[in-house]
Amino acid sequence: MTQSLRLDLSNFADPDLDERFVEYLVRDEALPRGIHFGRLWAYYRNDLSSLGVGLPEAEVGAEGDWAACLRPYTQAQEFGLPARITGRTHLGFGGAGVPLPAYRRKEVVIENDIGWRVDTGVHYLAGKAVGLESLAEDRSTAGQIESVLAAVWEANGGQACFQEMALLGAVYGFVDIVVRARGESDATRGGQDDARVEAQAARAVAIEPVEAPRTLPILEEDDYRRVRYWVQAFRKQVNRVADLPEPGRLFGPVRPGAREIEAVEILGPRWWQRYEDGRLAAEGSNPLGRVPVVHVQNLPHPYHYEGLGEVEPLIPLQDELNTRLSDRANRVTFQSFKMYLGRGIEGFEDRPVAPGRMWATDNPDASIEEFGGDASSPSEEVHVEELRQAMDKVSGVTPLAAGLLRDNLGNLSSATALRVVLMGTLARLERKRLTYGAGLVETNRMILEALDGLGIFRTRPEDRATRPHWPPPLPENLGEKLAEAKAKRELGVPAETVLRELGYGQNE
Repeated sequence: MTQSLRLDLSNFADPDLDERFVEYLVRDEALPRGIHFGRLWAYYRNDLSSLGVGLPEAEVGAEGDWAACLRPYTQAQEFGLPARITGRTHLGFGGAGVPLPAYRRKEVVIENDIGWRVDTGVHYLAGKAVGLESLAEDRSTAGQIESVLAAVWEANGGQACFQEMALLGAVYGFVDIVVRARGESDATRGGQDDARVEAQAARAVAIEPVEAPRTLPILEEDDYRRVRYWVQAFRKQVNRVADLPEPGRLFGPVRPGAREIEAVEILGPRWWQRYEDGRLAAEGSNPLGRVPVVHVQNLPHPYHYEGLGEVEPLIPLQDELNTRLSDRANRVTFQSFKMYLGRGIEGFEDRPVAPGRMWATDNPDASIEEFGGDASSPSEEVHVEELRQAMDKVSGVTPLAAGLLRDNLGNLSSATALRVVLMGTLARLERKRLTYGAGLVETNRMILEALDGLGIFRTRPEDRATRPHWPPPLPENLGEKLAEAKAKRELGVPAETVLRELGYGQNE
């Protein structure tokens, strides 16, 4: 953040809210947090960038012609490769890196084993629609609550919104969900038909998953699990062209681009503010009476606000794997083709090697020596395989979970056998369902509180509890499920419960 930030927090009416501390978070804490979390996203996404683009001409020339490189782009995971392979050092900050004249860029091989593991975990958690059940005692009220909540979630992306939450949580270790009440209080809206209430509710409440690099929470001093105030700082692109310097003054003409502004938002239990380019842009009261943010840890991390993510533990193993794959690629390049060393033969270098080609010379000391050719390297293959197995153990996601069969796994004809093989993936899934399920329940409660405060949909506090119903993670035999459902009905299980277990809930 470069703009001068002019904070005025008097409307929060909290003497313990220190303006200097908030400014410290925005000025000093946002940058290192952004670098750390940005590196996690870069390793998941493994973005491409063109070689030499945006670099000074002298720097590009120091390394030679980029067009002569095997691949005219860099990848984000090259950050962890040694300089002897990439020809550049990143000094801990990433980006394009600094060229090293003593090294020349070699063949770089990146196999993103982090990306597909994260995507597979997100698919198991959020690939299918999650059912929603209201725990209100009155079934008529419960049905209305389920319909209203389903309308609000659908207006905010539905299952795609939950997938976004799962992805952000898996990469960063946590995700914060902001519930915004966008309507005005109106206590006269009671008694309207259900369809109109659902439409109003969908317009009045917004659900926004926020990525970790933006968040700067202010926690209770005696309880790290409670958020006193929630701050986010980020750069926001606006629909205006950025002001540019005069052509030729600094680095020559610059192409116009969209303007970006620096935004800071502070959410409290009774008041909120938003600053843009250091100036107060908007503020207002908070109808919820508490910080409208639901914090969801991907996996529990005691005594830390941030949870345990899927990317960070895999980065050292991913770097080692990419290093060995790159080394192997360079070895294959030099050894896969046979080469010939001719001694005492004039013009040998000008005569191409071809079938039927012969060389003649009067020099009795002349010779032709053959060398090169690819050779097996068992230790290298074992090392690479052990690295992949280590990533399987650390992530809990094996290639089988992504549908890739390696070796002979036998006849996995029963669900029990498949569960044993995928035990690590399923165990990790159950742990995530606890944390994300609790986050969904709290988000639903906050949505109902907001609608009640706006007068759109009145509910009692005891009727705002909900329960998520997770779909089975593995394929199931429909005939067996129907037989089980029939047996449950004969035992007296309510038909509504049986239908919900079969996936025919009211909000499905």
